[in-house]
Parts: sequence; C-alpha cells; structure tokens
Amino acid sequence: MSAVLMVDEDPEVAEIRSLAAQVAREVYAPMAEELDVNRTPIPLEERLRLGELGFLGIAHPEEYGGSGAPLSHALAVVEELGKVCRPAAFQVFEANTGPAQVVTHLGTEQQKRDWLPDIISGRKTMAVAISEPDAGSAATDLRTSAKRDNGGYVINGSKRWISNGGEADQYLVYCRLTEAPGSKAIGAIVVEKEMTGFSAGASERLMGFRGIPSADLYFDAVEVPAENLVVPAGDFGKLFGIFSIERMGNTTMSLAIGQAALDATLRYVEERQQFGKDLVEFQSIQVMLADMVLQVQAARLLRDQAAASAVATGIPDPLKVSLAKCTANEMAKRVTDLAMQIHGGNGYTEEYGIERMHRDAHGWAIAGGTPTMQRIRIVSEVLGRRFDQRR
Repeated sequence: MSAVLMVDEDPEVAEIRSLAAQVAREVYAPMAEELDVNRTPIPLEERLRLGELGFLGIAHPEEYGGSGAPLSHALAVVEELGKVCRPAAFQVFEANTGPAQVVTHLGTEQQKRDWLPDIISGRKTMAVAISEPDAGSAATDLRTSAKRDNGGYVINGSKRWISNGGEADQYLVYCRLTEAPGSKAIGAIVVEKEMTGFSAGASERLMGFRGIPSADLYFDAVEVPAENLVVPAGDFGKLFGIFSIERMGNTTMSLAIGQAALDATLRYVEERQQFGKDLVEFQSIQVMLADMVLQVQAARLLRDQAAASAVATGIPDPLKVSLAKCTANEMAKRVTDLAMQIHGGNGYTEEYGIERMHRDAHGWAIAGGTPTMQRIRIVSEVLGRRFDQRR
C-alpha cells in the first residue's frame, strides 16, 4: 500500500521509477540494516551495478555516457532507493545532483571528458567540500585557500562535515582564490584523493547517515594543476546556483523517508490490534495518519514544482527549491516521529526500521542548508533583497 498521490506522472518517469523500486526491493533492502549497524557504505561492486543500470548518469549528457534525461528522472530513482536504503540512494544522489553537476554545467570540455565518464560508470565518485570548522551556514566565511604557484595551485586549509569524506576519489573544493573579500574570492577546484598533502580524518560517528561516511578533510600544501580549476573567483553566484540541484536531491531523500514511514504505518495500523480492534479504527490514529498524508503530499508537490522549473535550463528556481527543501526536511522529521508514536514500542526497535528513518531524517535536514537558512533564502528571494546576517 502506498499513499503516493501523483497526477499523470510521465510514462518515462513511471518506468524508471518501477525499475528502481524493483532494484531497491531485491538488491538493497536486504543489506540496508547491515550497512547502518556497521556504518559502512555500499561496496564498489554495488556502485558499479548502479552505473551499469544507468542510474548514475541519468541527468548528465549522453556524450559522456549519461542519459541526458530531465532531473525528475534521476529524482525518481533517488526516491525509490531512498525509501529502503539511503547509502545506495546516496550514490545516485551524489552522481546526479552533486558536484558532478558543477562539472556538467560549468566545467571545460576537457574536464567533462576527463571526469564525467568515470562518475557515470561508478568507477569513481566526486564529493563536494564546502563547510569548515568556522564556516557552515555562513559559507562565504570559508578560509581554505588556493594560491597560484608554478602554473598551478597550492591548497591549504581544512573542511568539516564532508559527506563521503575519505571515501570519494575526487573533491570539488570551495576555496579562496584571491584576496578579495567575501564571495568575490571564492571558486572551486577539483582535488584528487591521491594528491600529496591531502588527507581525511576518521569517519564521524553520526546519529544517522551511518552508511554514508562523513569526515574532515585536510589540505597541507596540496599541489593541483591549473586545469583542475572548474569555477574561477568571481563566479560564486553561478557555483551556488548549481548547488540548487544538490538541494533537490536532498529534498527527495527527505521525501523518500517520509513516504516510506507513511507507507509502513498504513500497513501497520491495519495489521496491529489493540482493545480488540484494528489500530486504524481509533479516531486519534486516523487524525495522525491524515497529518502524515497531508505533510508528505505537500512536500511532494513542492518538490515536483521545483523539479519542473529545471526543465528549460537544467537548473531549478532557487525560491522553489528552498520552499521544497524546507518543507520536505521538516516533514520527514515530523512524519517519522508520528510513525514511531503509532508503532509504539515496535517503532523504537531497530527491527521495524522506523527509528533508522527518524535518525536519517534529521541528517538530511542539516545537510545542504538547514530549514532555518532556507527560510532566510525564501524571504530574500520573495523580496528580491539580500540580508547581511553579520550586522
């Protein structure tokens, strides 16, 4: 049973959704709990499987091995895998909505040829490195620098809370390229994992995200060739515009969690009995279920609206993205909490998977810009103004 209320879904999206749901059930659902308990990512052979299925290149151009399909196709796969196994869904999320999109939209032809085929096939992964110990929501406060030297760049600094940190093969590093103030100095450069002077800290022991590594990154005079510069100083606006695509992936992960919690709860209330009748017969349960359906559907409609805004250029409208992300992030936390309440003691055990959904829901709300920051962006976009939070 599912409470998905989709209106005239595109047949191609429905087809890829069906395939992704089958793969999720048969391949990744059986390993999801083990990955969470052992805090391990999916193995390389499984990432290669996702590449062979074509899931890692859905939203990338055909000339580099992708499908050249709309973002909505990739989001359908992220959702279906995300319902049962977030570590598997993360691979599709990272490849289709993560930093590789910066390469697709802003990279040189040579960079696209060099990096995209390996990402699309699953042979390599690329992570984004933005946050620092003193620069989280205030991304323009970052201090990691890349200075010109011998025709290339030398990077010094550190990054914090990097998803897939230590695991990824490449990192799109946001850094200061000049001495200009604020965002004017910030650009992005790709660092390879094996480069001398690059290292990663121990994997964080997070509340959720347990099959998605997170670690600090350290850059100690890392020498990077000039051709690895993807975004020069002064183009921070373009760089963060592409980040809206990543926020769409984040939104969809939250949506997947909320939908999965709702579906599991709908099954549970018709199977579980108390006081001699099915749980669903109690009015209080009906009210909670209705709230869950309302919240999931509201998030879905906002997500779909944001995805539709990306059809023309491949980049979604930032206001619609912030509305969708804020709503979906908070929805997933509330809906999984309601699911735990309805499941009672069973919801608090690992056996039913609800507590895992709740833990992961909080992680996605933090990643990619918190709901509080999305609210600030919403007001900024609606009024057409920028607000200086430092005053």
